[in-house]
Amino acid sequence: MAYSAVSGNGTTAGDDPLQTAVWRLRSRACWADAAALLPTDTPTYSLQRAGLMVERCLYTEGGWEEAEDALRTAEAVARTDEERGAAACERGQLAYAATLHGVRDRADEARAALGRAAALIPPGAPGRALLDFRRGLLAENLTGSPQAARAAYRRAHAAATAHTDPLLLSFTWRHLAGLALRDGELAEARHGFAESLRIREELGYLVGTAPALASLADTESEPEASRLREEAGRLFRLLGGVPTWLARQLTPPEPGAATA
Repeated sequence: MAYSAVSGNGTTAGDDPLQTAVWRLRSRACWADAAALLPTDTPTYSLQRAGLMVERCLYTEGGWEEAEDALRTAEAVARTDEERGAAACERGQLAYAATLHGVRDRADEARAALGRAAALIPPGAPGRALLDFRRGLLAENLTGSPQAARAAYRRAHAAATAHTDPLLLSFTWRHLAGLALRDGELAEARHGFAESLRIREELGYLVGTAPALASLADTESEPEASRLREEAGRLFRLLGGVPTWLARQLTPPEPGAATA
């Protein structure tokens, strides 16, 4: 497979030892160390390195220049339409992350890049699932179109199931649950967040486990909600405060403050 920026490579017994080592570092928020293990001589590894650097930006709100450098390399060495589409998908994700975190408004660039990826990655290809998921992120968080986001997440969920990509499934479960919670569908949200957490714990995806715990806590009553948030906080501190944006969700409200 030419593209594994958010994939399950290295997560199961019998996988390529290199991918297993990369996964272990990535899952512990050591993206630069993971990228340093990858050879530099193929489009496949250049794309994977770019994906790691882009993911670091999303989780840490830093490392933008390194991500740009890795992405330019991946774009330069891409040879097939799928490789070019995968690079465009990463370009769209980097622009999305920069916009989401308020670094710079690159929403138009994100839309254009994901549109280019959609023209290059054929329907049914493994990379299409991730592309659909990222188009859902754009619709939900930048465009404010929850219905379009839900449709994209569902397409990604079905494709991730078909291609046995459990990590991507943990993301689709999580974001579908988030939309359900916004709509007041508490039981549906709780189920989705619980599935996301279960998958991440099974995979050992530590950097994604704290957010999953915190989200599930939002659907639970006390004392379970506090227990989940405490566990999320422990993991958050263990990983050095990553993902950075989780700090806002874990900070308790001021005494007497109104809560949503």
